[in-house]
This record gives sequence, C-alpha cells and structure tokens, in this order.
Amino acid sequence: MAHQADTPPDGAVTLIDTDYEIGQDNIQKTFGPFGLDIHNPVFAISGLTIVAFVFLTLALPEQASTFFGWLRPALTSTFDWFFLLSANIFVLVCLGILVSPLGKVRIGGVDATPDYSYSAWFAMLFAAGMGIGLMFFGVSEPISHFSSSLAEGAGSAESWAPLAGAVGDTGEAARLGMASTIFHWALHPWAIYAIVALSLALFSYNKGLPLSIRSIFYPIFGERVWGWTGHVIDILAVFATLFGLATSLGIGAEQANAGLEMLFGVPVNDVSKVLLIVGITGIALASVLAGLNAGVKRLSEINMVLAALLLLFIIIVGPTLAIVTGFFTNLLAYAEYLPALSNPFGRADENFSQGWTAFYWAWWISWSPFVGMFIARVSRGRTVREFLTCVLLIPSLVSVLWMTAFGGTAIGQIVNDGYQAVADAGLELKLFVMLEALPFSAISSFIGIVLVIVFFVTSSDSGSLVIDTITSGGKLDAPKTQRVFWCVSEGLVAIALLLGGGLAALQAAAVSTGLPFTIVLLLACVALVKGLRSEPRG
Repeated sequence: MAHQADTPPDGAVTLIDTDYEIGQDNIQKTFGPFGLDIHNPVFAISGLTIVAFVFLTLALPEQASTFFGWLRPALTSTFDWFFLLSANIFVLVCLGILVSPLGKVRIGGVDATPDYSYSAWFAMLFAAGMGIGLMFFGVSEPISHFSSSLAEGAGSAESWAPLAGAVGDTGEAARLGMASTIFHWALHPWAIYAIVALSLALFSYNKGLPLSIRSIFYPIFGERVWGWTGHVIDILAVFATLFGLATSLGIGAEQANAGLEMLFGVPVNDVSKVLLIVGITGIALASVLAGLNAGVKRLSEINMVLAALLLLFIIIVGPTLAIVTGFFTNLLAYAEYLPALSNPFGRADENFSQGWTAFYWAWWISWSPFVGMFIARVSRGRTVREFLTCVLLIPSLVSVLWMTAFGGTAIGQIVNDGYQAVADAGLELKLFVMLEALPFSAISSFIGIVLVIVFFVTSSDSGSLVIDTITSGGKLDAPKTQRVFWCVSEGLVAIALLLGGGLAALQAAAVSTGLPFTIVLLLACVALVKGLRSEPRG
C-alpha cells in the first residue's frame, strides 16, 4: 500500500534532487488477519518487545524491582553531564533559529493557513506537554528544593555557592527553591519538545515526507532512512514514547489514589492503583476511538478550563499579592541562577543534578517523540518564529505562574503559618495537604483529582495516536485496532512498572529510554537547520 505522503505536495521543496519516493514505497506494508496497516519491522519488534517486557516484569517482580532500583541512579550518576549539556544545546538551537531569518519559514509552505485557533492550539500542546507533571510536582518540588536549600549542611551546600548562600536564610532558600523548580519546567523541556515538533512538521508538511521520526534524518542519511537505519530510529522513538508515557501514567495513578484516599477513604495500595490505570485506560480508549478532533481536542479544552479554574482559585484564596509579585521575582531568580543550575560540569550538588535534573531531562526527552509529533500535527500554517515563540515562551510563563501559585502558597504556609504537615506529607499527597489548609478544600481537591485523571486520559490517547503513526510508517488514518493495541500497551506497561518497583521503576524506565534518544535529538538539530535553510522564507 503506498503511503499518502509518497508524492510531495505542490510547492514542496525537496532537500536533494533524488527520487526519494522509491524508497518510501517500501516502508508501508499491510499484513495480518485483522487488516492491520502497519510498518512491519517497527510494529513487530516494538510490539513483541513490549509484550515480553510486561510478561517478564509481572512474572519476576522482585528481580524487576532490584534491577530498576539499581538502573536509574547508575545512569543518572554516569550521564548527568550529558543530559545537562544536551538540553542546553537544544535551548540554544531553538533561540538561534527564532532570531535568525530561518524564523520566517512557514510550516506547510508559504500559502499554508493554521488548522486550529490559538486557544485550541495552546490547549492541546499544553495538556499534552506538561499535564500530570504539573499536578504532581507543582507543590512537592518547590518544597523539596526549599527545604534542601534551607537546611543547615544540606547536600553539598558548603561547596556549591548558590546553595551555600541559602543555608539558614528563609528568603533566599525560597528564591532558590522556586528558581530550581522553574528551571525544570520552563525553557529546557519546551526546547526539547520544540526540536522534535518543528523537525517533524517541516519534513512532513514542507518536504512531503511521512510523519515519522525517521523522516527528520533524510538530510543526514538519505535513502537509508527507509531501511534499517530508519527502523532503528523509529523503534527507539516508540520505546521512548511508551516508557515516558508509562512513567507519567504511573505517577498520575499514585497521586489520584492518594487524593481519593484523603477524600473518600479509598485504600492506597497496588490494587487501587491498578484499578485506576485500568479504568482510566478504558476512558482513553473511548477518546482514541473518537479521533483527534472529537476526542483529544475536546478533552484538552476541558483540561484547560479546569486547570485555569484551579489556578485562579489558588490565586484568589491564597496569598494573592505574594503570588503576583512572586511571579516576577521568581522569573528574576530563575534568570540569576540559570547559569549555575544548567552548568553540566563541576557540579558539587549531585543530589540536584543527578536526582532531579538528569531524570527530568531524560523524562522530557523520552516524551519528546509523543509531544513533538502531537504538536507537529496541530501546528500547520504557523511560521517558525511564531511556532517557537508560542511553544517556548507561553508554556514556560504558564509553568512559572503555576509553580509560583502552588509552590509559593505551600512555602508560605510553612514559613508564615507554621503548617508543617505540607512539608511532611509524601510527594503524591503534598498538593492535597496544601489544598486542605485553604477554603473549600473538598471541592478543590476533587477538581485536582479530576484534573489528574483527565491529564492521564489526554496523555494516553494522544500517545496512542502518535505511537500508531510511527509504527504505521507515518500514516494519519491507520486502522483503529492498532490505536487500541498501543493504548492498552501503555496501561499494561504502567501497571508492570508500578508492581515491579513503584516510582523508582517508573523513573528508571524514562531515563533508560531517554538516554539513547538524546543522541537522536542531537542529530535532529543538524537535520533541522539543514532543512530550514532549503525552504523559501516570507
């Protein structure tokens, strides 16, 4: 079956004068008793490997727990410098393209128009990109960094200047805590997403190549992207996406379970978490079957409204003036501490660079095929400058406001009100304990649980669509049976990881798949610049 993108659209500019359509004819195959329309090697290898992983993890939970408990610290302690350096490169590449003449290139060609309004576009990219993470870490991370910075002799305070200056100083510890949190949720993660999203959009909509990760590397590998070189790239993208999503789904299940226990007495145990994952995966399946516009778009807009309402509630009933002023002071603190926080070499505070930053960058990188392809699919018609401005700056600013409102309120409760419960609570409970000290806590906590669940669903159904696109060779309308397979697989992997080691296993999965894909993204930066330089501008 020929791929719908085999023939470049009118006006598409090819990278090299070669008949690359011949190679593409070989990447799309149809086989199987169920009329599956799949990219044979990628689907078969990815699917069989995932099934084997789930089976072995569930069959050998103790061995899996031991292995995952060793894997994450082993990788982050060895490669933390590589993750930090790579993320810095992604930011610099994005900013360089943004201010250069390459920013005038329009995604889809000079006459392309946007498929979605700004509001729908923002809702979809934000819900897909940060969802569950903001809910889980919005309170817990600022408090963790604040407490570490404030504590006498914390970590490597005496040898890392920024932390040393905060020891015993409540105000400076709060600034450093918020700056450290914003560092993990602002420019760097969105630059990672932007590299993948812009590359996919350019090579698909402007060059006429399939919407698949391998297409990005045509300027580097040429016709080899349609052979095993491309197969390996796409298989790595599938693994990174699936395990990155499973990490988020597992974290979301833990937080939702904690909130349900606090509100309704639902026991916190593996059975409850598994039932949550099964139930929410079922909802995601319904959304997947409804399609992008009817399912993901609608849920993303519901998400946006609920998140905005919860954020507005915190701003109004919380320390309003402190949140408003804190937004600007936290931005300044972020700018001040950014060079020290992002330094990949000579880091004395290993707990921060290895325990937090290296994990985050690996997690964002493992999410990048999923979020990048999803953003690419909804970004046709935007100029590169418009795309990068919106994808980099607007979500970053929203993340700053969110962390300031939730984290700043929690820190204020500790410092000003002596509310130690929020500091002592587990990571998955901190949000609900913070809300408990505010008016209408039952309502706000319930909205928080609903948000976690809806973020869970949007991540799962968006991820299923993306993985299906990769494994079907870039098709946008592959049979729904395949989307069901990948949606179920995400839930099963999340369950396997939770039962095979809990949070440590989830984090280890994200780091282990994010590491090889970091190399892929570094090569993508080269291909992206080459591709943009061959495009008409204006």
